[in-house]
Amino acid sequence: MQGEKKKKIIKTIKVDVDKCNGCRACEMICSSSHAAPKYSSNNPARSRIRVIHEPLRDVYLPVYAGDYAAAECMGRDQYVIDGKEYEECGFCRASCPSRDVFKEPDSGLPLKCDMCEDDPPQEKPLCVQWCLNDALTYEEREEEVEEEEKQEDLEIGLESLVNKYGLDKIMDTVVRMSLSKKW
Repeated sequence: MQGEKKKKIIKTIKVDVDKCNGCRACEMICSSSHAAPKYSSNNPARSRIRVIHEPLRDVYLPVYAGDYAAAECMGRDQYVIDGKEYEECGFCRASCPSRDVFKEPDSGLPLKCDMCEDDPPQEKPLCVQWCLNDALTYEEREEEVEEEEKQEDLEIGLESLVNKYGLDKIMDTVVRMSLSKKW
């Protein structure tokens, strides 16, 4: 299906590695804001942002979760930045089969940064608001993009839930939800 072009606001978090001191305040606020109930616990494994530390070079790199990659990528390249060598996976924002980063610890569902647009929506993501050194900056820009429905995203999530809870339990839950809410 060919999508039509639409103007869309693209929201990003710009990272200034030189300002990050590795305090992990971004991880803490993100994980607690995604706890159920909200702010009731703190588990960095549920955070949609992770601070990757390179101890030999004393570099901290905040990376926030992007889209799910259903297959392992072929990227195993090494990058040299300012004379320092980095693995490509260290910069990757995807949840993928080759690593456990950005996966919900209980269900294994992929995590993706939602830019704190839940209830109540935030003006800026909480990780940006809580960054003590301004290493994270929230930016918006308008782009013309081709909109496509991504049915595979829904199928990936449902497949993971079915694998964990079984099809009957998922179907019962969907029926119960549809009867209890006014859509």
